[in-house]
Amino acid sequence: MFSDLTSIIVHLLYSITTTKVNAKIWEVTMKRIILTGGGTAGHVTPNIALLPRLKELQYDIHYIGSYNGIEKELIEQFGIPYHGIATGKLRRYFSVQNFTDPFRVLKGLGDARKLVKILKPDVIFSKGGFVSVPVVLAGKSCHVPSIIHESDMTPGLANKLAIKKATKVCHNFPETAKYLGAKAVHTGSPIRAELFTGDKIAALDKCGFTANKPVIMVTGGSLGAENVNRLVREALPELLPDFQIAHLCGKGKLDESLVGTSGYAQFEYISDEMKDFFAMADLIISRAGANSICEISALKKPNILIPLSARVSRGDQILNARSYAKQGFSEVLDEDVATKDDLIAMVHKVFDNESHYIESMEKSAGTGGVDKIIGLINEITDK
Repeated sequence: MFSDLTSIIVHLLYSITTTKVNAKIWEVTMKRIILTGGGTAGHVTPNIALLPRLKELQYDIHYIGSYNGIEKELIEQFGIPYHGIATGKLRRYFSVQNFTDPFRVLKGLGDARKLVKILKPDVIFSKGGFVSVPVVLAGKSCHVPSIIHESDMTPGLANKLAIKKATKVCHNFPETAKYLGAKAVHTGSPIRAELFTGDKIAALDKCGFTANKPVIMVTGGSLGAENVNRLVREALPELLPDFQIAHLCGKGKLDESLVGTSGYAQFEYISDEMKDFFAMADLIISRAGANSICEISALKKPNILIPLSARVSRGDQILNARSYAKQGFSEVLDEDVATKDDLIAMVHKVFDNESHYIESMEKSAGTGGVDKIIGLINEITDK
């Protein structure tokens, strides 16, 4: 009996020791990646597009973003460990916050450096936005390679600050390579695979629409777009007899006076149902952020782009929109001068000639850069 008890104890000790050793081996061999990017959904959704492949390859994934930015809400639903840091914005225009934000940036750099030292990642992948700059800089100071992705035709200020410290810079438009030098890698933009699996009927039910009238989806991005919202709402009386309109108008931008309008459904923002709304849409009216238009073209949806005015931006959306119009993918309206009549005429033009736009988009690669980016990540972590 004593020998049997001894045998059991020895077996238990062996099992515990083996489990600990195996866990340690797993911890050592598992690659760790930090994803970063935020401020708008466009700086987050490409990171989300990479998650399935990274999980499939058994990467240990962590995300660094701002404390309460939209990236926190979008990422935590995937069960990814999320780490918040202080963040500030460096503006090209005068603002009282220009005096305080540099201190937030310095605080964010300290926060990011501490996290990088603790997490000891094999690589950092940045999708841009000002929260990403301290993370890339911290990676460089801790000898961690960083990959940046630039979606627009010309690099934004945040990426310009981070590019010097990056190992490689992925880009979406071929024309962008001239701004990036030897670090440039043309990958295209990563597209979420789930967007191709939408349920049209589910979206029609959510909006209270019928299946026998075409649907226009309007989106101004995750933060909404005042001028796009205004144009669309002014045009409703003329558009609703022929179309149903699903309007993603941005947080705090619902128009209570239009609640209950037949054929018109408005939402501040949607996340999980976005694939269903894409499947439902016959025509899309959108800003011209690079990630948004890449998704639209990959899904082969006829569209009207209303880029953010150069008066309040660096003009990147205007360049993006012109490129897509030149390729025959899109029509473009200038928000500074467009009227409701211009929008109405453009909607009918695009809808009446939808096959032209679809054929042009079908000739493009347009399926996204997930595989190329994952290949680059593996190449760097395997060194």
